[in-house]
Amino acid sequence: MEKPRKVHGVGINDANYAVCPKGPDGKQVFCPYYSTWKKMLERAYCPKYLVRHPTYIGVTVCEEWHSFMSFHAWMETQDWQGKHLDKDIIAPGNKVYSPDTCVFVPPAINSLLLDCGATRGEWPIGVSWYKPTRKFLARVSTAGRDKHLGYFTCPHEAHMAWRKAKLRLIRDAAREQDDPRIYAGLMRHAARIERGKITENAA
Repeated sequence: MEKPRKVHGVGINDANYAVCPKGPDGKQVFCPYYSTWKKMLERAYCPKYLVRHPTYIGVTVCEEWHSFMSFHAWMETQDWQGKHLDKDIIAPGNKVYSPDTCVFVPPAINSLLLDCGATRGEWPIGVSWYKPTRKFLARVSTAGRDKHLGYFTCPHEAHMAWRKAKLRLIRDAAREQDDPRIYAGLMRHAARIERGKITENAA
């Protein structure tokens, strides 16, 4: 008997039910547990995805979660609806998806920690050159929108304005969290920013 094909080269779909049954309209409906598991494996092991998102290079999934049903059992215990799976809010810089490092977070929290280093260009984070004024523009993203922080004569001043605003946003968000793991993780991220140790977060 032919062995079932592994998902993204490592995952084993050992579900005891149909993970993508057809709905009343005849269209397939993916199980949210399976979709989350498959996307996690894609971020770690899909070559095409890694070309598009190089910040995920080096990310792995713990062996326990190569089994879909093991991941399913963990996810059932989490507050996951309407949230994103994140591996490095609890442990900044973490590269392993595992029960000890992962948590589901609201989309706004996930986007709050994005650096977007791959797209910001040569200047420090939060800084861009604004040609019409021949000055450096500082801005910070909040609630999905860019908030302008002012124009500066040097990139360091603009970056420091960004840092001050980012710290305030992260600490305010931390105080709103009910999950102590997310609160502690956000405060650790804030401490890294304050020390100048800033890296791009990946979900």
